Amino acid sequence: MSAPSLTVEGLVRYFGGLKATDEVSLQVRPGELHAIIGPNGAGKTTLINLLTGELASDAGRILIGDVDVSGQPVQQRVELGLLRSYQITSVFDSFTVRENICLAARRRRGVRLAVWKPLIRDLESMQVAERIMQQCQLVHVADEVAANLAYGQRRQLEIAMALAAEPRLLLLDEPMAGMSAAEGVAAIELLRSLKGQYTIVLVEHDMNAVFSLADRISVLVYGKIIATGTVDEIRAHPEVQKAYLGDDEDA
Repeated sequence: MSAPSLTVEGLVRYFGGLKATDEVSLQVRPGELHAIIGPNGAGKTTLINLLTGELASDAGRILIGDVDVSGQPVQQRVELGLLRSYQITSVFDSFTVRENICLAARRRRGVRLAVWKPLIRDLESMQVAERIMQQCQLVHVADEVAANLAYGQRRQLEIAMALAAEPRLLLLDEPMAGMSAAEGVAAIELLRSLKGQYTIVLVEHDMNAVFSLADRISVLVYGKIIATGTVDEIRAHPEVQKAYLGDDEDA
């Protein structure tokens, strides 16, 4: 079996006297969509911030593949392929969908954004953009400026830009928050199409989405992982049933 894409061992973070993450350990397998769920105050956002390096841990280790990134800054983790969508996606409202995705692809290749040769002449980035727009169902708005996009389309653009950066591991924190029912359905279909092609960690409160998408689920309660398993295992787990019944707010 391939080595895990992400390994977390005994991760601890204090805020004053509060232990926000309490010896968190988990593994995310290559190509897996691994969901993290938990009630209000569980520490999900804190955990994501620790994984990205936006917060420092007080104890424990984080490995991307076999590289220990504990204590390393955000940018080093990005360079190793650990991406939270907004880390790479500063959407330019006056640029088209195609141009925004091209810029994300150029950034990943190390092309300085100050080098403003016309994007249409950057054939490699254009090819990446065309492929990603097809994948994310954005071809019909390719030439629309980002400022004119509906909310759900903008979130799709953020994911598309992250994909253009060729993530090894993609962290999605509440990607469906604020979407209409129709937009949520489209987002679920997009994520389903990405399964197996990318390794994804998904934090999401829409339990229908989680149960329809996840390969495995970890349940976080008061900073501790109380269970990890398949959808059926999590549904049947007595501690999960007792502790988590779908609170709609995050920590």
